[in-house]
Amino acid sequence: MRAPGGSGAAGRDTVGSGGWWGRKSTPGKVETYTRWSFHFFAVIEVAAIGLPLFAQVGVGTATWMAAVVTVHALICSATASRALDWTRDRRAQPLRLLWFLGSVTVLIAVAALVLRERGPGDDQVRAAASTLFVGVLSFGAGTLTLGVRGRRQVLAVVTGAVGGAMVAQLPLGVAAPAALGTGLAVLFAGGGLAFTAAFSVWLLDAVYELDEARETRARLAVAEERLRFGRDLHDVMGRNLSVIALKSELAVQLARRGRAEAVEQMIEVQRIARESQREVRDVVRGYREADLRLELAGAQGVLAAAGIECEVTGDAAGLPVEVQSALGWVVREATTNVLRHGDAGRCVVGVRVAEGRVVLTVENDGVKMGDGGERPGPVGLTGENGGSGLVGLRERLTAVGGELEAGTVGEDRFRVVATVPLPDVTGAVA
Repeated sequence: MRAPGGSGAAGRDTVGSGGWWGRKSTPGKVETYTRWSFHFFAVIEVAAIGLPLFAQVGVGTATWMAAVVTVHALICSATASRALDWTRDRRAQPLRLLWFLGSVTVLIAVAALVLRERGPGDDQVRAAASTLFVGVLSFGAGTLTLGVRGRRQVLAVVTGAVGGAMVAQLPLGVAAPAALGTGLAVLFAGGGLAFTAAFSVWLLDAVYELDEARETRARLAVAEERLRFGRDLHDVMGRNLSVIALKSELAVQLARRGRAEAVEQMIEVQRIARESQREVRDVVRGYREADLRLELAGAQGVLAAAGIECEVTGDAAGLPVEVQSALGWVVREATTNVLRHGDAGRCVVGVRVAEGRVVLTVENDGVKMGDGGERPGPVGLTGENGGSGLVGLRERLTAVGGELEAGTVGEDRFRVVATVPLPDVTGAVA
């Protein structure tokens, strides 16, 4: 199945220095390059076939022959553009335009062949007509292969062009060896262009499919993070709810028997329920302690699964539990932000201890460029569009005396820096 014509939200690409080209995703850049390559083929056709005519024949003859070549090149360019849209499933197959191009190609080729064999011109005119015959057939066949799918259809177009070139010459008295030579010229030129067209479409499809797979991996990574949160919540609530159910059932039985112990059981149920509420709030608000080392390893694994190169430097060993917990949530939030909102190809996470402080740096190259060239920060971390990640991280860091800085660096990078002072009792660690 072909990917939609456009990069997905996670169409990952290291954004360049901005501008029209820099805001394009990798598939978008490849498609633009492919499209303009085929437009450039029209320039090549005019330059290789039309312009040399002025050096071969008179100005009058060369003018109308060059005009014919130019018209054919423009039709080829328009057909290539429509055919590429069709390969991306943006429009229906341009059958009418393909038939029109085929008809124009045949008419020009036949006219050039008749001019070569029956025209009143000299050898230079016949040589120019022969070049026009081979060139128009070759460029026409190469462009027509963009509008078909499958190896057999491509071979049928090339074979038809070669066979037609050979058969059309025989009624005009052209010797079989000469007709074969012309057919071989069309085979090599037209076949080469057809191969280029087929390979370009295959490459473009492969890039879009890889981008779609990369986006899928990113969504799976985010889903895995959500499942981990779900497991944490289940661990908190599962056991407590089971105990509440058992003690409630016991209280009912004791109450039916008029036993005073029923009140004690319900008091215990009330205590467990309040404890469960507190633990759920801790999970939701992120107050459960996070192990920094586990978070660093998890971030590296999740980003790698999403196709993002991740480098982790430094060691969290020996840091106080409260410091690891606060910085662990910074790593978790920043990683989720890179997956969901950025367009990163590489992420660097560093931990260092210096001058009684622990500095955590998370930097990625996934800054998204706005339509006007502006560089907004990632949505989920900056708090735009309702995001609250930045506020939550600052609250956690403030609780341990830490600070948080987040913003763009240079043209295409986003950096999060969390600084937490070490307690005096652990000054030896620093």
